[in-house]
Amino acid sequence: MAIDNDRTMTIDQNTDMTDEGGGQKLWRRYMRNRMALIGTVILAAITLVALFAPWIAPQCIYEQDLMRRFEPPSSENWLGTDQVGRDMFSRVIFGSRTSLVVGFSAAFTALVIGSLLGLFSGFFGGRFDDLIMRLVDVMMSFPGVLLAILIVSIIGPGTVNVVLAVAAWRIPIFARVVRSNVLSLKQMDFIEAANALGASTSRIVFRHLALNSLPPMFIYLSFSTATAILTAAALSFLGLGVQPPTPEWGLMVSVGRQFLRRAPHLIMVPGCAIFITVLSINFVGDGLRDVFDPKLKM
Repeated sequence: MAIDNDRTMTIDQNTDMTDEGGGQKLWRRYMRNRMALIGTVILAAITLVALFAPWIAPQCIYEQDLMRRFEPPSSENWLGTDQVGRDMFSRVIFGSRTSLVVGFSAAFTALVIGSLLGLFSGFFGGRFDDLIMRLVDVMMSFPGVLLAILIVSIIGPGTVNVVLAVAAWRIPIFARVVRSNVLSLKQMDFIEAANALGASTSRIVFRHLALNSLPPMFIYLSFSTATAILTAAALSFLGLGVQPPTPEWGLMVSVGRQFLRRAPHLIMVPGCAIFITVLSINFVGDGLRDVFDPKLKM
């Protein structure tokens, strides 16, 4: 299961990412985490499979053969066929495209919007901060999946709408994390020095505050991507996400559950794909947390 905002993380403000050799030290620290390396390799392999799906998939994902329904895995169909005779291996490969695009797009959209809200809210403070934080509180008062279901129910199903719905759930988390970092950074000497030297507001916000808030954002981005993939799969399972005949892992699980006894591979194959992908992303997120957590550096 994807780690959410319950995980506690801190930033080492004494570590300058631009120092000579700083990036190499962080990379060596990341390389020492075996589980993170395993997750990176698996995630890279899944990403490559998604990118080169048209050349890897052996059969057309929409071609039906009713005479070959529910066939078990064989030499011709490595993962068997579905309820209308389509090749499961090809559909799972193309399904990785949909799931990864939805996951990364939703997480990145939430990162951009939430970070901007947190930056301006923490920097300007006052009534603007109160307004943004109250909106964030209202959004966080809804259970995440229910909020996504509510948004999709209003704007309708579809890939783009799922991305927007999942991103709206994650925006408050990014906004709160960035705001707390900005409030802490504003009290530090280098921000006061920048003000004393006459640095513009935009330079202080984007050059100093934003860049120094990036490390925890990488961690939350990874965990939010895993959560987004799970949420998109859940929405598709309920019929509110990606619509057929587009291959998507959650939708494939939803269809396969109707034939669980007759053809268990219809639900096991996409289910395992979701499990492995989310697990690998969480391994990467744990590795990033270990890199940027000052307590673990000691």
